[in-house]
Amino acid sequence: MDTKRLRTFLELSRSGSMREVADLLGTTTSTVSQQIAALAREAGAALLEPSGRGVRLTPAGRRLAAHSVTILAAVDAARADLQPDAEPAGTVRVAGFATAIRRSLMPIIQEAAAGHPLLQVTVHEHEPAEAVQMLLADEVDLALTYDYSLAALASDPRLDLTPLWSTPWGLGVPQEAAGYGHGASPAVFATFRDRDWIGNSRNRADADVLRIIGSLAGFEPRIRHEADSLDLVEDLIVADMGIGLLPGDRKPSPGVAILPLKQPEVVLRAYAQTRKGRSTWPPLRYVLDRLIESSAG
Repeated sequence: MDTKRLRTFLELSRSGSMREVADLLGTTTSTVSQQIAALAREAGAALLEPSGRGVRLTPAGRRLAAHSVTILAAVDAARADLQPDAEPAGTVRVAGFATAIRRSLMPIIQEAAAGHPLLQVTVHEHEPAEAVQMLLADEVDLALTYDYSLAALASDPRLDLTPLWSTPWGLGVPQEAAGYGHGASPAVFATFRDRDWIGNSRNRADADVLRIIGSLAGFEPRIRHEADSLDLVEDLIVADMGIGLLPGDRKPSPGVAILPLKQPEVVLRAYAQTRKGRSTWPPLRYVLDRLIESSAG
């Protein structure tokens, strides 16, 4: 099948509007319609049906759209593979968690702005599950994700997973309680078994870690609050509303102490994830290489 027609069809499957696709591709609605009609003849099936003022995919159209993503990815990968040393030019779409964006991605964006002006990076802040879904839907090119040593990330055969960096996490408690938690992680948790606990509002991995260590200590932590922001977690701790996980290398706010966790330890592990066959695309390859270099340094 003609890849140009496939790309036009894929854009139409996302927008449902001939006019929007024509504007996006810099052509006319008549040309878009002709390309879709020719593609339907090649496929031997109706691909679209009217829906209000736009169109929607038929069952056959939905199947072809799913195949189109794979086909076009393979074509893009083949073309990129012919020019692996090309100047990175284009837009790399990244979804990831805030710490990785600040720590790893922002320096790369600043470096690229000076040395590779044709390379652009767009940033979307999301927790791992959200970022992976965006990657699988081809809404982004790169996902920065994480898991914990006690709550490993499930692998997906459609994705390539590149380890980046890791950092130990501890238990954030009010400063006045810092002297109470000693020993292995279950003993530390047991000291605070009657407290309220804080989980993550957008990632269940934090709650999984709390429950795993809690079970080793013989109780289930009462997760009363959920917060995505580490600053908010600290505010809740200072207000004596709960305790929760915090990075061990974080400089805590006044009134917060971070107790080390060991036996078992809790380690956050950061990753870069891409669709299989995509990482040879020069702009994405540039970003990936810089991420790997900065993590090793």
